[in-house]
Amino acid sequence: MFAVIEDGSRQYRVQPGDMLTVDYRSDAKKGDTLTFDRVLLANGGAASAIGRPILEGATVDAEVVVPEAKGPKIEVQKIRRRKNSRRHTGHRQKHTEVRITEIHVPGLDIVEPSAADETAAEQAVMTAPHPQTAEMPAASPQADSGSETVTDSNAESSSANENSSESDGSLP
Repeated sequence: MFAVIEDGSRQYRVQPGDMLTVDYRSDAKKGDTLTFDRVLLANGGAASAIGRPILEGATVDAEVVVPEAKGPKIEVQKIRRRKNSRRHTGHRQKHTEVRITEIHVPGLDIVEPSAADETAAEQAVMTAPHPQTAEMPAASPQADSGSETVTDSNAESSSANENSSESDGSLP
């Protein structure tokens, strides 16, 4: 199940368990519950519920995890050329981090995968062969049979060349 909410003129796609960084709330404390009532869209696995512009009665609950988080430092430098005028300032925006706990949408059909489907999917993943544990192919039956040994004529000639190069002192 997921929902699209609006907060601070921005839209977020959320589902239960997601961490979300929203605009700073000065009155929020760790463990408090925030309620977002501007739900634009929701889906429970079947058909989506689309608001025009919002879904009436739909809410998304979130728990405050970090009441005051700071964003990256933004440095601003203004220079007026040939005037010996310089101004250097910085800014760090404050945010509140929340974890989505529940999505309430009246009249939304929630379709969850059945327990049998989940166990079948888990078993399929567990029985799939891993590339690291794949077995090596068995040795060819010709090598096991004790047949005559075939020598390579190139191997003999290369060993003869190595012996002749050692006596000459020249490099191959």
